[in-house]
Amino acid sequence: MSIEIQNISKAFGPFRALKNVSLQVPTGELVALLGPSGCGKTTLLRIIAGLEKPDAGSVWFDERDATHESVRSRKVGFVFQHYALFRHMTVFENVAFGLRVRPKSTRPSEKEIQEKVHSLLAMVQLDWLADRYPSQLSGGQRQRVALARALAVEPHLLLLDEPFGALDARVRKELRRWLRRLHDELHITSVFVTHDQEEAMELANRVVVMNQGEVVQVGTPEEVYNHPANAFVYHFLGDVNLFHGRVKGGVAYIGGTQVAIPAGEQLDSDQAVIYIRPHQLAIERHAPNGNAFPARVLHINPAGSQVKVELISPGSGPFDVEIPHDTYRALQLAVGMDVFVSPKQAQLFVEDYVI
Repeated sequence: MSIEIQNISKAFGPFRALKNVSLQVPTGELVALLGPSGCGKTTLLRIIAGLEKPDAGSVWFDERDATHESVRSRKVGFVFQHYALFRHMTVFENVAFGLRVRPKSTRPSEKEIQEKVHSLLAMVQLDWLADRYPSQLSGGQRQRVALARALAVEPHLLLLDEPFGALDARVRKELRRWLRRLHDELHITSVFVTHDQEEAMELANRVVVMNQGEVVQVGTPEEVYNHPANAFVYHFLGDVNLFHGRVKGGVAYIGGTQVAIPAGEQLDSDQAVIYIRPHQLAIERHAPNGNAFPARVLHINPAGSQVKVELISPGSGPFDVEIPHDTYRALQLAVGMDVFVSPKQAQLFVEDYVI
């Protein structure tokens, strides 16, 4: 089932949570609503589910206007951040709940309920825990039960509100991979809310970046990361260093150092902001033949897949560089050492204008 959001607005008192938002979600896509707290992503998800009513605009499922339909008639599965499982029910009964409360005319037989619930629990790899209670499960297991319960009613849409937000980092990563595989098997149209950029990039077919109640960019993870629509998107998606510089004749400068920027309109400015991700900077012990500026090492963190080096240079605040471990060993870096830094790639913003 496809979703089309047309000019949705929603206010809570004087606070405008959504401002004329429009969005299309094709059938079978897994879409992330990504943005900082208070940007309106959860409000939009709840409006799609029918848990909130918009002040203006409409919600369409396929070619059906669902704006004023009840939650039940929308056939939407909703997974909450904090599971919302019934503590007095076993895992089996939690998953079976949506089937048992159906009107008698559409309610499956007890045999059908047994078969469906056991099938769903096997799919989420929890059939061996059917007789346990939620309090006896780990956080990751409870979230999988919540997902099985949402799928039991055979929803046309699956909506997830920060489904892994209450879990630790390791479990979140495991469940992200598991949910991606599950979606690839089921192909159910799914929308999930997150403020975790890595989660959105890893899971989603498309990412909807929101800010202050508005959609600022929609695209694949590669598109929004490498071709941001504005400075907010670039800054929000991953770590980034900001350098104040200038542009002349289509060339950007940090101090006297030239910086390569994407080809675009030629403009001059003495107040450009140059955005460079940590992995797009190289460190040299000696001044290279190309463009580089001097810097001093403030801190080194060798833990992880990349070595993170914090530096400072004349005329700028501290900034970060990420380098491979073999490069770090070859450079023999130490705190307090004077080095040279050369930008490999950058993105240029002049006020709200992006090249």
